[in-house]
Amino acid sequence: MAGAITQAYRISERRICALLDLSRSSNRYQPRDKTADEELIQKMQELAARWRRFGYRRIHILLKKADLVVNKKRTYRLYRLAGLSLRKSRKKKRYQKRGHPEAAQRVANFRWSMDFMQDRTMNGQKIRILTVVDEVSRECPVIAVDTSMTGRKVAAVLNQVNWFHPLPKEIKTDNGPEFTGCFIHQWCEEHKVDHVFTDPGSPTQNGHIESFNGRLRDECLNLHWFKNLAEARDIIEKWRIAYNTERPHTSLEGMTPQAYRRLLDSEKKQQVCG
Repeated sequence: MAGAITQAYRISERRICALLDLSRSSNRYQPRDKTADEELIQKMQELAARWRRFGYRRIHILLKKADLVVNKKRTYRLYRLAGLSLRKSRKKKRYQKRGHPEAAQRVANFRWSMDFMQDRTMNGQKIRILTVVDEVSRECPVIAVDTSMTGRKVAAVLNQVNWFHPLPKEIKTDNGPEFTGCFIHQWCEEHKVDHVFTDPGSPTQNGHIESFNGRLRDECLNLHWFKNLAEARDIIEKWRIAYNTERPHTSLEGMTPQAYRRLLDSEKKQQVCG
């Protein structure tokens, strides 16, 4: 209508749009050729058929390399219109168990408790300490010391322990990011180990490792001023060996953790033979 009036009465576009209360951009709009969109949708369907797990972002990159599209919004609109949207996979349930589980059976390597500690060297360098203890035998299979400790490193430490020590049926930890990440979850799935999480803000549910950390702090960390990371690893490892082989444990009737584990192993063999 605006174009017909403009040609008939020789009126400017600005004036006729003002009289008709019409936006000038709307007056100048030219409908797109739908055949171009159909061709682009067909191309997207071909790419989606080949790359079935590609979303609209990767498909947009492929179309852009072929000089078929420039605007990402157009790609997304046609991607939705063609019904190519991928269904998001649900996250795996990470928390297999939670809370305060039943007491571990009278068998070594039934459940390990794990936690982190922190200290500093003489030059102020922060060190992170991963502590692991068997809830039944009280034996400490490993203490890992590093400047930082991520879920990937925790999984690597557990793999190293598996070279010379059997793995437990369960591990119990708090809800720290190192333990709730995908690396520990994947490690538990691969090694068929159940992961027990304590309730948030409930350190008493993991009392075995809290007690062990207190002994480590009182008998080792507070008595030494580490020069560097290497010295910290050496001193802490010597304390771990002495803890397992020499230090008597009151809850084990004065036995060392290693001696108590041997006692449990002999009882297990007798039950099997009987």
